[in-house]
Amino acid sequence: MKGTLFAPNMRKALAQNPNLLRTLIGMGLTLIFLLAYAVYGATIDTEVYMYESESTESQVMLDNVDKYYDSQGNRTIWTWDADLNGQNLTWVNVSGEMLSIGSTISISNAIGFYSHPDLGNPDAEDFSCSESCLQLEEHTVNITKDETGITALTDPDPALRGKGSLYADSLDEATDKAQGIIYNEFNSTLVRITVIESGNREVSPTISLTQVNEELGEVKQFEIDAATEFMWALAAVIGCFVMVLGPSFIIYWAAQAKQKKLDVKLEAAKTSLEQE
Repeated sequence: MKGTLFAPNMRKALAQNPNLLRTLIGMGLTLIFLLAYAVYGATIDTEVYMYESESTESQVMLDNVDKYYDSQGNRTIWTWDADLNGQNLTWVNVSGEMLSIGSTISISNAIGFYSHPDLGNPDAEDFSCSESCLQLEEHTVNITKDETGITALTDPDPALRGKGSLYADSLDEATDKAQGIIYNEFNSTLVRITVIESGNREVSPTISLTQVNEELGEVKQFEIDAATEFMWALAAVIGCFVMVLGPSFIIYWAAQAKQKKLDVKLEAAKTSLEQE
């Protein structure tokens, strides 16, 4: 019954708008044109610029080591002092070799670094240094089989290293803004590394201290693949039309088929009555 009642309404709608198919095609082409213009605008006239920094990792010399034996605690304390390059300094990594299990290694600085046990761990899940890292004047870890050093940052802001984006009216303005973001001066460059081992040790452990400094690299206008984006937009338009109009036409065609079967039966009954 629903299909029988729907068919006259659909035919009435088609009678009121005999160019329905032409209208739908026109709407589809209009949407495609608007999407194509949007893709063009995002590709050609974008004010978004991408920049990336170039990282330089260098080894910090640790020539002089001081040893102190604490007889009361029966432990040996080793210390190294170093001076870092504070120009655009981002990462500081300290690690040790020939360290006994259970000993500790620490790095200290007057301003303080940001660090966390999961910092630098590729297997860490749902970790964000900007939320979890603590700024402390001294970071200390216990030496285990899996933990042999400390990874620290001067600032957890990811815009200072790697890649980033910004808005600008020209490439020169974007370069100036990117330079302002990358540039920073870490004023307190003196650090002390301390290793504490149990017992009276005679052989000093091997300590490695590295730092990472950034320099502004390439700055370019954001670009997208216009052909790929247009195909995705076209697929979205077609998909929307199919989702919206598909069920309606299916119901209409089903109602038409049912109506034709009913007409055939009525015609057969009419013929039978005329023959009688």
